Amino acid sequence: MGQLHYYRGLEQQGVLRFIKDWPTLESHVNAWKIDENSTTLPLGFILSMEGADAILRPDQVQEWWDAGLRIIGPCLYGVSPYGHGTSTEGGFFPQGRELLKEMQRVGMILDVTHLSDQCFDEAMDLFGGRLLASHHNNRTLVSHQRQLTDAQTKTIIARGGVIGHAFDIWMVVPNYVRGETKAEVPLERLCDHIDRVCQLAGNARHAAIGSDLDGGFGREQSPSDLDTIADLQRLIAVLTRRGYTPIDIEGILHANWLRFFKEAWTGQGPL
Repeated sequence: MGQLHYYRGLEQQGVLRFIKDWPTLESHVNAWKIDENSTTLPLGFILSMEGADAILRPDQVQEWWDAGLRIIGPCLYGVSPYGHGTSTEGGFFPQGRELLKEMQRVGMILDVTHLSDQCFDEAMDLFGGRLLASHHNNRTLVSHQRQLTDAQTKTIIARGGVIGHAFDIWMVVPNYVRGETKAEVPLERLCDHIDRVCQLAGNARHAAIGSDLDGGFGREQSPSDLDTIADLQRLIAVLTRRGYTPIDIEGILHANWLRFFKEAWTGQGPL
C-alpha cells in the first residue's frame, strides 16, 4: 500500500500516468506517438503485483482492483501464502484456488511468471480469464524451472497470452553462474528465445519485451551491448537480420502488448 501511495504521489506531480483501462492506454500511447521526444509527458504504468503476499485474503482482490491493480502473479521465489513458486515443487493452497476465482470474477489478469510447474498446470484448469507471462524465457534453451517449457508456451499462446522476455543473462544462455561466469552475452542471444516463441506460435504475435531491468541486477548481468534503455532499439537490426518484417518487429517491441490489453479490457479477440 505504501508503494501504491508513492505511485499516486508521482501521478499528482505529473511524473506518472496510472493506466487502468483501454481508453486511457490508447490515449496515452497516441500522445507519445505525437510527441515521442517529449520531456513533459508522464510515463504510463499498468499496476502489477509480483507475488500476492500483500493481498491478505482472497476477498481483498476486489479492494485491490478498485485501487487500480490489474495484474497479479500469485507467487514469486519459494513458497507464498497462496502456492508454490520458482524453485519449489507443489501446487496452490486452498486460499490460492480462491484467489484465482476472485481474480477471474473481477477481471484481473493472471501473470504466470514464477509459478511452479504444478501451479501453472492447476491455474490453467482453475482460471478462465486473461493471462500473460510478464518476464520469462525458454526452458529448452536454458534448462531451469524458472523458464517456460515448450508445452507451457503453447498453452499461453492458445489462451491468447503474450510472453515478455527477460534480459537477466543467466536466463538467456545455458551454464551461466551468477557472480562467477565471465562472458559477454549480446542481445542476439535473447532473440533466440523470442524466435522460439514465434516458431512455436507460427507467428510473431505472442513474443514481447519483459526486460526485468528494474534494479534487480546491473550491467554485469545484462546483455553486453545494452547500456541504457534506449539500446533496446538494437533489437530491430537483430530481428531484421533474422527475417522478421517491420510489422513483426513492431509487435515484439510494443504492439503485441497493446493488442493484449485491448483484448483483455474490451472483451475483444479470442479468450
